[in-house]
Amino acid sequence: MNSRGTLQHLHDAGFTELAAIFAALALLFWLLRPGDRSTLYHTAVFYALALAGQVAIALLSGFELGLAGDVLREAFVIMAGVALIRLCGLVLFRLLLPALRLQSPRILEDVLVIVAYIVWGLVRLRYAGLDLSQIVTTSAVITAVIAFSMQDTLGNILGGLAIQLDDSLEVGDWVRVDDVTGRVSDIRWRSVSIETNNWETVVVPNGQLMKSKFTVLGHRSGGPAAVRRWVWFDVDYSVPPSRVIAVAQESLLRSAIVCMATDPPPQCVLMALEAGRARYAVRYWLTDSGRDDSTDSEVRVHLLAGLQRSGLAIAAPQYSVHMIEEGETQQQAGQAKELGGRLKTLQHVDIFAHLQPDELRRVAEALVPTPFAPGEVMTRQGAEAHWLYVLAEGEAQVVFEDAKGSHPVSSLHEGTVFGERGMMLGERRSATVIARGDVKCYRLDRAAFEDIIRARPQIAEDVSRILAMREVELQTVRQALDAESRASEVSRRHGEILGRIREFFGLH
Repeated sequence: MNSRGTLQHLHDAGFTELAAIFAALALLFWLLRPGDRSTLYHTAVFYALALAGQVAIALLSGFELGLAGDVLREAFVIMAGVALIRLCGLVLFRLLLPALRLQSPRILEDVLVIVAYIVWGLVRLRYAGLDLSQIVTTSAVITAVIAFSMQDTLGNILGGLAIQLDDSLEVGDWVRVDDVTGRVSDIRWRSVSIETNNWETVVVPNGQLMKSKFTVLGHRSGGPAAVRRWVWFDVDYSVPPSRVIAVAQESLLRSAIVCMATDPPPQCVLMALEAGRARYAVRYWLTDSGRDDSTDSEVRVHLLAGLQRSGLAIAAPQYSVHMIEEGETQQQAGQAKELGGRLKTLQHVDIFAHLQPDELRRVAEALVPTPFAPGEVMTRQGAEAHWLYVLAEGEAQVVFEDAKGSHPVSSLHEGTVFGERGMMLGERRSATVIARGDVKCYRLDRAAFEDIIRARPQIAEDVSRILAMREVELQTVRQALDAESRASEVSRRHGEILGRIREFFGLH
């Protein structure tokens, strides 16, 4: 057969029509599904090899290849059919059905394509002249041997179908299989792919999942998708457990941790009594399993800050060695350095500017370190005021809350005092203050300041004048008061505030 006759024979066999259909579907899929181009590439290469083989056999038909030529021709036809079936499966399941907003499991695509392969192979065998009924009746032994050798593969296929039918596992679920924890990214005919937080993909055969147990994390009928996490810490026996639990729970409830659920709220429980220490655990519900370690870290940060604010410390290991003499010297040096830092901070605070050095030292010694973690509420609007705060390091945001929500008012920086009106006048907090980052703060209790102001009542005069000037400065900005009106208003406010301070502290 000459070249022209060869091409005519291929055209009569539908060669060009099928090639045109394949090219059109491939181009459409290439343009609309760029994420699956690698799969399309391999399918196209396979089809191109099949077409090249058919053309080569047709060109060599004049050499009378006999049975070998017929076998090769049929093999290339089967290859072309397999490639076309694969492409049709891609277009149907990854292009057409998603366009119709119909989501089908990937295993359905795999199984139906495999069934289509088998049917195509049987059709070609029947076309070649083989009686399919005779194949079925005379190949029982061969079928048994094939089934035995493919029992793992068949188990994986049936296992994948069972997983899809009973909805025990879905793409996107977080699971734990043996020592692997991750998110299900794909369910195929042979295996399930699990992506871990370590950027690893673990492939687990479906048969293994069906034979052993696996845990679906954060899945509970009738409840939100959340996973309970545990954060452990130890505190000395000398601290009452009720106080530790209250401090831990309060520090977390007042914190805005993104992936920690507020319902159910975090809990602190006493878990064990060990040598020289009590072991506690904070239990909270994680809403995003992909951020487990980072959320645990945030919980520890806020927990530690809360314990430090309350004067509680994490229990030291029992094997610690304390050098008494050297330790006392270092402790005294550390206390002197800390006191010097407090005095330096207080010297820039206007309400303490008129204190004598010994009085300022007494205030510095009465300060209580009060650290805050990022996002923590330092004071809550409407709360009763028991102390004032001195902001030593960091920055905080003042927020006013009303029925319409929260409104940022101003920022507080190092050396700022806030909460002084509440402590000196008995007023409730007028705004909420939130830490913007890690904040180092000192707290001055009312009782400590009362001892100082009773020893020298003149301090009340100075403090009331400063508070009056602050109020009038704000009023001047709003109402544009002139100098005479401003002086008159300062005098009036000074007398009013002084009277309230004297009455509140019982000064005469």
